[in-house]
Amino acid sequence: MFRKRKGTPPAPEGSPAIPAPVRRVTTVLGPGIYWKGDLKGEGGVRIEGAVDGEVDLRGLLVIGETGRLNSTRIRANVVIVSGAVKGDITAEKVEIRRTGRVWGNVLTTAFATEEGAFLRGQIRMEESLDLGPPPPPPDAPAEETP
Repeated sequence: MFRKRKGTPPAPEGSPAIPAPVRRVTTVLGPGIYWKGDLKGEGGVRIEGAVDGEVDLRGLLVIGETGRLNSTRIRANVVIVSGAVKGDITAEKVEIRRTGRVWGNVLTTAFATEEGAFLRGQIRMEESLDLGPPPPPPDAPAEETP
């Protein structure tokens, strides 16, 4: 009756397939960590501590139940909120879990919440979103303007 399919199912029409590195966490900021500054780059980040700064990721951003994020701008491919976020979120997919609290506006192509989730702000959904090019690596030379 039920059988396992071989291979990966195709992405739904109109939504780009999300590459594997974007779907998994590669860095964790633990519950005892307080980070003041920007988080930029490629890969997945899980926040269990406190972060105060701009976030610009090409990947997954998870704010765990003990996580706190205070930012003027949050950009990532996928954002999952189980903790507290103060700031505007731009992402292809946003999910607010039952313990999640968001104070800010959300711009996304896919949005989901669980019963008990909190959002104080506006949600604007678009058919597609351009997050722009990935941020340059920190050791990349800055472009000079003549």
